[in-house]
Amino acid sequence: MNRFFQILTLIVLVGFANTCFAQKKVSSTNKKAIKLYEKGKGYYDARNNELAELSLLEAIEKDPNFIEAELMLAYVYTDKRTYKKALTHYERCIEINPKFFPEIYVSAATLQLKYGDYTAAKRNFTGYLSFEGAPLMQKDFAKSGLATCNFAMEAIKHPVPFEPKNLGDKINSPLPEYFPSITVDGETLLYTRRLNSKMTYTGFNEDFFVSNFDGKNWGQAQNVKFINSMTNEGAPSLSASGRFLIFTSCDNPVEGYGRDRNGYGSCDLFYTYKIGDNWRKPQNLGSKINSRNWETQPSFSADGKTLYFIRGVGRSYTRQQDIYTATLNEKGVWSEPVRLSNTINTPGVEESVFIHPDGKTLYFSSNGHPGMGGLDLFMSQKDEKGVWSTPVNLGYPINTFNDENSLLVDASGKLAYFASDREGGYGDLDLYQFEMPEHAKPKEVNYLKGKVYDATTKKPIAAQFELIDLKTGKVAVASFADEATGEYLVSLPIDKEYALNVSHDGYLFFSENFLLTEGNAKEPFRKDVPLHKIEVNKTMVLKNVFFDTDKFDLKAKSKIELDKLVSFLNKNSSVKIELGGHTDNVGSKSANQILSENRAKTVYSYLVEKGISLDRLTAKGYGDENPIADNTTEKGRAENRRTEFKVLAK
Repeated sequence: MNRFFQILTLIVLVGFANTCFAQKKVSSTNKKAIKLYEKGKGYYDARNNELAELSLLEAIEKDPNFIEAELMLAYVYTDKRTYKKALTHYERCIEINPKFFPEIYVSAATLQLKYGDYTAAKRNFTGYLSFEGAPLMQKDFAKSGLATCNFAMEAIKHPVPFEPKNLGDKINSPLPEYFPSITVDGETLLYTRRLNSKMTYTGFNEDFFVSNFDGKNWGQAQNVKFINSMTNEGAPSLSASGRFLIFTSCDNPVEGYGRDRNGYGSCDLFYTYKIGDNWRKPQNLGSKINSRNWETQPSFSADGKTLYFIRGVGRSYTRQQDIYTATLNEKGVWSEPVRLSNTINTPGVEESVFIHPDGKTLYFSSNGHPGMGGLDLFMSQKDEKGVWSTPVNLGYPINTFNDENSLLVDASGKLAYFASDREGGYGDLDLYQFEMPEHAKPKEVNYLKGKVYDATTKKPIAAQFELIDLKTGKVAVASFADEATGEYLVSLPIDKEYALNVSHDGYLFFSENFLLTEGNAKEPFRKDVPLHKIEVNKTMVLKNVFFDTDKFDLKAKSKIELDKLVSFLNKNSSVKIELGGHTDNVGSKSANQILSENRAKTVYSYLVEKGISLDRLTAKGYGDENPIADNTTEKGRAENRRTEFKVLAK
């Protein structure tokens, strides 16, 4: 709640100096009380709050209506962060003399917001704004605070469904757990645990822990030793597959510890990736992303192209925190980070950003939008033009007068995870889950997983794969299968048609078509991909080449697949192929023969137009002579209506 500290600090440093300290006379006539007050003032100036407290308490004992002593004591308690005591003395000041110093009302109201006393806070914000002719230093903040009170009081009248469930003692411990990250299949959970440590100047060390879900329960969390170090690791963001990780690491000034993580500022973003079960040495994301400022809390989109993160400018409690984004181009180079618009970012604090696997729904914490008083959780969605909607508060009691953050929403959009120190946990912050209310749900996504392997030897292949949106022609996901296992896992927004293309040097590429007009994250697609080496007479079906019924004009979406074939032929310049057209057995054989020949010639012409030499291509129609499936079913006939190519020379 950074702005809370900013406001109180400003009132203490400026407000008191403009009133009490500048006054030559005080309200009390009790000489002993005045002497004790002056003594306490001297201690306060010397930043000796303990002795200042004792002297001021004695002064008030001598004169219970000594308002200057009451106010200074309230500031002492504010400095010491014993806020309930401070609030008592701010309220006593208002009781003694309601017109003494307007800023007292803001101090009291700010603390009342902190404890969720919206009725009292509203009364004091209203009282502050009612002063006439006074230089109200916190007028804008008071108006914002008044809006917060009105929003919160109304939200409490209309609570949203919320039944948080602790993730259990295999995840949580007496130590704080927070910032969860989960794979798109919901099977791997990575999060931060704050450990006690004598080796760091802060007295603690943040490490990553990981747990796997067996379908019913979470397994015992394990320390991720390949990544953790003697310095702090925090705020992890796993890729959809769980094989790529971006996280925050902060500089540790203790000599000999954490020095292998050189950064550009106090905290930087680092990345690592996993081959098999082993994580590689983390590397800094570089100067495009990191700066002399504070970069933290990353969220990496499921398509592997976009990074969201928090950049903080300034120091400690006066730091300005906003959400930034950067994109990764085809060459693996990051763009310059861009601050999200003022629709999302405010003069307050934004943090704990999370982009859902749908790529369009953003969750984050903020105290700058209408909320319950602290950091609240919000949701915004991006339209087709890339414009973010006005953030929606997730509602009460998900949000309270406390700070809420660390929100994570699963691929289905139905289940959310967050960190809380609520009663009934195992110690400090624990990780919980709850069902998302309808108004805050993202678009549901599915996922595709499987293995890529050599069709003959069965050995895994670290092949490149792409999922292409057939409507737009844009690559939705581009990645590589695991080098050690050949496994891959990608997120798929539903209601779209995709082309899957898998390729690797020395092999024929693989294509598949997915029509996701329905489905859910609990029923994922599974596709193991056998790749065949480039060999003479080896045949491959082009599954994303489409024609209208009884026609041989290429549909526009066919060009995506054919461009892949062009790329394959350009990369393997000695390969010669035959393009073959095939039909089902519906209709006359002569008509089918002519149709198959024309379709083969159409593909042939397209490749020639793209620069493939004539001497590398032949075209042939086979009619309905070579079925690969049963022609008595519609599914079988659809498989028989195909275009394929055969390797004639390599």
